[in-house]
Formats: sequence, structure tokens, C-alpha cells
Amino acid sequence: MNRSHILALAVTAAVANLAYAAPASLLPASNPFAKPSTLPFEYPAFDKIKNEDFKPAFEEGMRQQSLEIEAIANSKAAPTFENTIVAMERSGQLLNRVSTVFSSLVGANTNPALDALDKELAPKQAAHSDKIRLNEKLYKRIQTLYDKRAKLHLDAESAYLLQRYHTDFVRAGAKLSAADKEKLKAYNGKIAALQTQFSQNVLKEANASALVVDSRAELAGMSDKAIDAAAVEGKKRGMDGKFVIPVVNTTQQAPLSVLTNRATREKLLALSLARGSHGGEFDNRNLVLELVKARAERAALLGYPSHAAYMLEDQTAKTTGAVNGLLAEFAKPAVNNARKEAAEIQKVIDAEGGKFQAAAYDWNYYSDKVRQAKYAFDENQLKPYFEYNRVLLDGVFFAATKEYGITFKERKDLPVYDPDVRVFDVFDTDGKQLAIFLHDPYARANKRGGAWMNAYVGQNTLLGTHPVIANHLNIPKPATGEPTLLTYDEVRTMFHEFGHALHGMFSNVKYPRFSGTRVPRDYVEFPSQVNEMWMAWPEVLANYAKHYQTGAPMPSALLDKVQASSKFNEGYRTTEYLAASILDQSWHQLGAAQVPGDVLGFEAKALHDAGVDFPLVPPRYRTTYFSHVFSGGYSAGYYGYLWAEKLDADTVEWFKENGGLLRKNGDRFRQMLLSRGGTMDAMDMYRNFRGRDARIQPLLERRGLTGE
Repeated sequence: MNRSHILALAVTAAVANLAYAAPASLLPASNPFAKPSTLPFEYPAFDKIKNEDFKPAFEEGMRQQSLEIEAIANSKAAPTFENTIVAMERSGQLLNRVSTVFSSLVGANTNPALDALDKELAPKQAAHSDKIRLNEKLYKRIQTLYDKRAKLHLDAESAYLLQRYHTDFVRAGAKLSAADKEKLKAYNGKIAALQTQFSQNVLKEANASALVVDSRAELAGMSDKAIDAAAVEGKKRGMDGKFVIPVVNTTQQAPLSVLTNRATREKLLALSLARGSHGGEFDNRNLVLELVKARAERAALLGYPSHAAYMLEDQTAKTTGAVNGLLAEFAKPAVNNARKEAAEIQKVIDAEGGKFQAAAYDWNYYSDKVRQAKYAFDENQLKPYFEYNRVLLDGVFFAATKEYGITFKERKDLPVYDPDVRVFDVFDTDGKQLAIFLHDPYARANKRGGAWMNAYVGQNTLLGTHPVIANHLNIPKPATGEPTLLTYDEVRTMFHEFGHALHGMFSNVKYPRFSGTRVPRDYVEFPSQVNEMWMAWPEVLANYAKHYQTGAPMPSALLDKVQASSKFNEGYRTTEYLAASILDQSWHQLGAAQVPGDVLGFEAKALHDAGVDFPLVPPRYRTTYFSHVFSGGYSAGYYGYLWAEKLDADTVEWFKENGGLLRKNGDRFRQMLLSRGGTMDAMDMYRNFRGRDARIQPLLERRGLTGE
């Protein structure tokens, strides 16, 4: 998700229909952000944007919005919904235009100049947001409207917008004293700077922590082409004769499933686990402590016992107790399942004559052998059937066409920031263009880890803008001329991220504040997780799972094995996720006086106390490279994937009960959920769709946790 989605006031649009004139621009017309892009749907003119364009556009954007907000706050006219709330929705066009592109490129295609500017801008952007949210005159206008909201006769979306603005301002500190507002501003600036530094350290540390070996033998098990690519990577880094394997952001690394050299596996996982915690310029331990303390102190200033309590109040979970209860409910059965899986791994090791006890770096390698023994297939048998282009066009897009009636056409005329980025026009059921979609599949040294969606342009009818949506993945790029063959997890990720894209593309709201994925963090993953169901849906799978060389469909026997093994390794997957979620909550449920001095010691104790300290299953992210929560928008919110999966699993049951991949089902899901954005309470939206609250049984069954 894009950082600009989190800043509720950095919204699109020229100031219009107000009682004052829009500020005259001081930005030269030659700056590509000076006016909306003239490309279709205001698609960014990447070919015209230079590093030096960003800073003046940011400065002018903040200046303009400050003048716009001051004009609203100081208006002599009595506050009305139009001259106050709608006026704020219309403010900040230039700032939004530059911030969406900048934050997207910092994530997907950064460089030293952008990194330096990001560090400089982070506290300035926080101060700008504070200047708006802590404006006493502005808040009084909002409060006046909120107090008489029942008499304003607003439509449902407008009434909810007024409610959200009031909540946003109160949570941002609008009711604090003047002295406390100054303290809050200092905290916000400090937190923004620390988060940016953490993010940059993680990316630089990942590059610095690459596995370097001297011989091909040490990489035995990898394909010859993959080893050749490692040699090329070595040359690129000035290490001729060496072999280099880059490290991705998760704890586990893909080569661990194929490397036959145990010492190499041990070294690779050790490098991954040590990131940000072994000294040097990219060590994040002190940053974490400073950040946790600053967040806790800010929460206390705002009247909350912890940062988690503050964050969760505005999510669908509402309380730390609800989140702790969910995580605790899953912890024991998940670890029990993982221990059973570990016992099966040990049996394979023993049967092969291994004279060692399984370790974390053995798990992926031997779990594939367990899978082969139990189901007579391994991951490598699947990859020839998962060629990237087929998965995207004949899988992801095919499912969307079947479910929603939308169609796609690739275009080559729009500029992109990297040659591997692909662009598609998306057409609605009536043939009219609905959106533009960008797909950025490959990992790069200047691209952050993980996978995400962002909106370059969000939909809303107030300003008449249409969606420009992007998906970003981190698939290893093959050697020139070689096919891109995906793992099962990479296929799932493609479907998942496209679920976010659909949420953005189907948005049909009036106000920018509610566009697309601007919903609670523990709800936003729900539609994307639902879209994962189509990856293995027989009709969809048969359409894309074809051998990249022969075009032959995946054999039905192999498909049956894939389906039969759907709960395989689920103990591991659930436990590593829970461990990371528990770390997130453990750090962010601390009061300021409780922040420890030893990051790794605290981490170990938190996992032990929660019963998830199983050495063979390290957390999916350790504290020192946990970007979701220490630099992204998921602080105290990583639990949200599991929270949303409860809704997802129950919704999958609904689809199955109603015939599966049918247009009538997709139309209902689109109309009642995907198109609504954040226009109403998220759980009310779900109840309207499902007719009741979600039940947890489908999720327990999916994760193989029933009967524990």
C-alpha cells in the first residue's frame, strides 16, 4: 500500500466552488507536477519526471494546501458541509499528485537522491499534516457541523464523511492543549524520521547481506541457470569469480528449499536472521527502541495506554484484548501442528542416514521431501506450469473476466519507470474504460521487498478522477531469454495483489477520503485474500497451468496432488505468521516506561511467553527487519491478515454455496463490497453482504487447526 493512502488529507483535486480563489502557483510550468498529467486518466508522465522535480513540487504543494486550509478555517461564513468538509476534500491537488508518485518510486525504483529527499521530507510532511489536524479554528468548524449532524440532512456517504473527519481530527490531537500540541508535533516529526531511516536501513542491509560463496558446488541443488545468474550477480558487484544470492525481505529464503549443501543453507538463513542486529551502519536495534518509545509516548499524550490501543481503536478489532484473544486462540494448535510437521521432517533425515537434528535452515529443504513422500510431488514439478505471462493473462485476468466481466488490453505507448513494467487498459462490462493497471513483477536492488498495490490516481466522482492502479511483486528475474517460472506462493501472491487492484479499480465513491482501499487496515486484506481462491479453482487453473514448453495442461494427477496437499505445512505457515504478529503486538502494547534496552532479549521473551518460540520456525519477520510495522502502515496491525482471513474464509464458503465463479456472484461482491471503498463501517458492509457476522470455523478448517 502507498504511504499517501495513510495521509487522509493528502487528497486529490483542484480547489473549486469555494468562496475564495485558489492560490496562484509558484511552480514553473516546466515541472511535470505543475498541472495534472495530460496522459489518459492522469497517468504519471514517468518519462518527464526527474529527481530534481520532486522537492519544489512538494514545497509548493504544501504551501498551496496550507493556504487552502487557512482560507477554510478563517472563513467568515458560517460552517457548512460544502464550505468546510467538501472544501477539505478538494484541497491539496498538487501535493497529492507529487506525493503519490514519489512514495511509489521510493518503494519501487529508488535511488540515492530520492532516499536523501525522503529523509528530508518525512518530518516536513508530518509537520504539514499536523498543521492541518491541529488547526483549532478548523476543528471548531468541524465540531460545529458534527454537533448538528442530524439536522444537516446529508446522504449516507456524506454523513459518514463528516463522522470520519471528526474522528480523524480528534485522534490526531485536535482536543489537546496548545502545549501538548507542540509536544505532539515533535513526536510526529521524530517518528516520521525514524520510520524512514528504518526503511532505508532494511533495503541497504538486504543488499549488504547477500550470500557470497566461492564455488558452484556450494550452490548444489540450484539449477545451472540459477547458479549462472549468481555468477552474473557477483560480477555486477565487482566480485568476479564469486557467486552471489541476494536476500529477500522475509526470514526464509527461496533457495533454502533446493540447496543440498547444509552449510550453505545454514549460512544463508543466518545472514537473513541477523539483518539489522549485528552492528554496522544499518543496525536497527536502537532505532526500534527509539521508535517504540516515541510511539508509546505519543499514545500516552493522546490518552491511550499504548500505541496498540491507539491504533486498534480505529480498526475493526477495536481492542488489544480482541487481537490478543485471536492470536492466542491460534497459537497452541498452530505450534502443535508445526511440531508434528517437524517430526515428519526428522523421520526423513533419519531415513537418509543424517546424523543431525533438524534445524530451521533445514525446514524448507526437507519439507519438500516430506511432501514428495506423502503426495508424490515437489514444488519443482509445478514451476514449469506456472509461466509468468500465462499466470497473469490466462489466470489472474481470466478469473477477473469470468467473475466480473472486465477485459484487459496491453498497451506499449505509456511511459514506465522501468522497462519491465507492463501497462494495461481495463474495460468495464459496457466496453467503457474503467482503469489503467500497471504490473511490476521483478525484484531489483533499488526496490523494497515484498508485494504491494498502490494507486497513482484514485477514483472519486467529486473530482471526476479514474483509477490508475499498480501491483508490485519481487519475482527473481531470470537470465535473458529464459522463461519466468513461478513458485506456488508467487502465483498466490499475484492473485492476492490483484485482489487489492480490483478493490481500487472497482471503487465507485464520491469522496477521495473513501476511495478504493482506504478502509481499516485489518479489513483491507479481506478482498485480496478472497481473490486468492481463484488460483486453484479448476476452471481457472486449467486455463493457465500449462507447460511453458509444450503447452500441455498440468496433469490431472499432479493437480489432484496439489489439492490434496492444500493443508501441507500449514502449521509452519501459521506459526511463523503468528510469531511476527505477536512481536508486533508485544512491542506496541508497551507503555513508554516499559520499553526495554535489549531488542533481541525482548523478542525472545515475547515469543516464549506467547508459546510460539519453536526454534525450527522463526518469525516470518524479526524485529530488526520488520518493515510492515516499523516503517510501513501496519504498526500494531500485522494481525490484520489473520483477522481479515476470517472474513475471507467465510466469504469463500459463500461463493461455493452459490455456485463459485459466476458473474452474478462477482457482481454482488463488487456492488456490495469492492465498489464501496470506505463509505461505511467495514463490518456493517460485510454483514450486509453475508447476512450475518463471519464464522471462524471455515478459517480453522482451512488452516488444518480443527480438533486441536
